Amino acid sequence: MPYDLKPIDLDVETTPYLDDPLRPGGLGRDEVPGGDNRWTLNFGPQHPATHTTLRMVMELDGERVARITPHIGYLHSGFEKLGEALDYNQYVTIVSRMDYVSPINNDISWHHAVEKLFDIDITPRCKAVRTIMAELGRIQNHLLGVGAAALDLGAFTGFLYGFNEREAIMDVVDYISGQRFHPDYTRVGGAMADLPDEEVFKTMVKSIIREKLPPAIDDLAGMLNKNRIFRDRTEGIGVITKEEAINWSCSGPVARASGVMRDVRKDNPYLCYADNWDGQGAPGVKFKVPVATTGDVLGRYLIRLEEIRQSMHIIEQLIDHIPGGPMNTWADGKMIKPPKAEVYGSIEGLIEHFQLVMTNRKWKAPINEVYAATETANGEHGFYIVSDGGPHPWRVKHRACSFIHFSLMAKMLEGHLLSDAVAVLGSLNIIAAELDR
Repeated sequence: MPYDLKPIDLDVETTPYLDDPLRPGGLGRDEVPGGDNRWTLNFGPQHPATHTTLRMVMELDGERVARITPHIGYLHSGFEKLGEALDYNQYVTIVSRMDYVSPINNDISWHHAVEKLFDIDITPRCKAVRTIMAELGRIQNHLLGVGAAALDLGAFTGFLYGFNEREAIMDVVDYISGQRFHPDYTRVGGAMADLPDEEVFKTMVKSIIREKLPPAIDDLAGMLNKNRIFRDRTEGIGVITKEEAINWSCSGPVARASGVMRDVRKDNPYLCYADNWDGQGAPGVKFKVPVATTGDVLGRYLIRLEEIRQSMHIIEQLIDHIPGGPMNTWADGKMIKPPKAEVYGSIEGLIEHFQLVMTNRKWKAPINEVYAATETANGEHGFYIVSDGGPHPWRVKHRACSFIHFSLMAKMLEGHLLSDAVAVLGSLNIIAAELDR
């Protein structure tokens, strides 16, 4: 499907400090002074600006970073290994704890891969609800990303502008799943339950996208976009070129800020992003993919800000067109729990429920291997599943955006000032549980 690109106008004037040897661009990465004056600094794992448990060992020459070695593993929980001992529904409780900033996106991504393995087509109602929740999760994640970008550079009020609206999204997550933080909402072929009350759900979502978010985003943009301090701390800092972004497998806002025109929702459409609605089935959506070319901290911030607006536009197209019908698919393949009406009203439904819940028969997965990905707030979030036909995956591997992007720190910070580390790290939006897995 062709891209409907929305270029970001960075309004960048000629940067006056490019010839200043104290700023990036004045010195090449291989021209940082050496000698006996270098000293080692541990940045993290306990540092408020890292937002999480990660560590960077910096070799400094004065205030300039001569070399940096990223370290991971401080929040290692064996998430991938746990997939070998849990069935295809139970594992959702683990994946939601990987990117804990927007866990609903992890749920959707995991069961998107599982449904590809089982060759299950979910119902139009489930597609619409998942798409709405995926975009709410994207907004939830970006609000923290842009808010923290402001906080790290001294604008605490900007952080509040972003964080207050996250609470409203968490209220929606709580309403549909019963849990504010880790919803564990999706199931193979559907969801844990239908919407408690569709009209209440619509009212809550409309309040967010029509009343709460627009003024908050305008306030945030008004505070930061033209702010001289913020611009000086972000323009030309942590630059990644388009070629480097491709070679390092970047995705999401990090890649698109460098001019890489890739979005899984466009390149491999799923759910309602397929844009093929003919009045029946799940409604399709139209949206633009923001792309910049500067590849710096400011570009990544502006990409996230515009993606919030595009997510609001997607939700607006769907919220009044949620299809009726069942939320879950009950196939004859004996993989999905039957609806309660079938359990109570037919012997086939009763037996199927008993076998899935009370016995060890459970899943009969195809002997196969699949990879499927969704576009989450930080980029391509994928799962590679190997099945040996048993009730559990034989292997689960996770394509973690944070793992790829954190490896860029060594390249992005060399030659920069120590104070730039906070800005660059915040622009990557690293999540430690996804980083370590």
